Amino acid sequence: MNPLPEKLCGLVLAAGLSSRMGDFKPLLSLCGKTLIENTVDSMFAGGVDSVVVVTGYRAEELERCLYARYASKVYTVRNHDYAVTDMLQSIKIGVRALSVTEPDCGAFYLLPGDMPVVSPETFMLLRRHRNPQEKSIVFPTLQGFRKHPPLIDASFMTPISNFSQDGGLRQLWKQYTQCIRTVPVDDAGCWIDVDTPNDYQKCKQLYEIKEEVFAYGKN
Repeated sequence: MNPLPEKLCGLVLAAGLSSRMGDFKPLLSLCGKTLIENTVDSMFAGGVDSVVVVTGYRAEELERCLYARYASKVYTVRNHDYAVTDMLQSIKIGVRALSVTEPDCGAFYLLPGDMPVVSPETFMLLRRHRNPQEKSIVFPTLQGFRKHPPLIDASFMTPISNFSQDGGLRQLWKQYTQCIRTVPVDDAGCWIDVDTPNDYQKCKQLYEIKEEVFAYGKN
């Protein structure tokens, strides 16, 4: 009897103030839908079973958008201290929620919500390079640099939740160098985060086409 496929999940961070943009990034338009929908769609197109999105600033608006499109396939959890905490706090909140909502999750992709154009093939490639029998963090690399989204074994949820040093996950991963795997990718979407109006316009120029970039959610 063949074992069931490993359940992979997604964790998207979208709690921030969008202060450098001057507008609320998750609900900006890109490719006929919102930025956050592009980000979440890329994960579903890449093969995840469900996605947890950490919200904060303008949480109610963002949650309405997500539940209207995805219903029970997306779960949201709030970082109520979004204005005074860093990304690591949102990650901790997210992994704790993920451990409750998807207790049989084998590994999860971690992606900031303002990275809307990661190719589905990148998610699939990371999955192919993951050995479910080993505890690993699999990073895509571009020009030798580790990029998002890493594919993180679920066993790291507890170390992430308990980590309290400065330096965020980058500092935590220094304790697990033997667990890190890297996969070169040819995906400019792993570079692109939409922080500023200039970033946004460049992203639209590169990726906005008549048809949606990702198939998930089309009629």
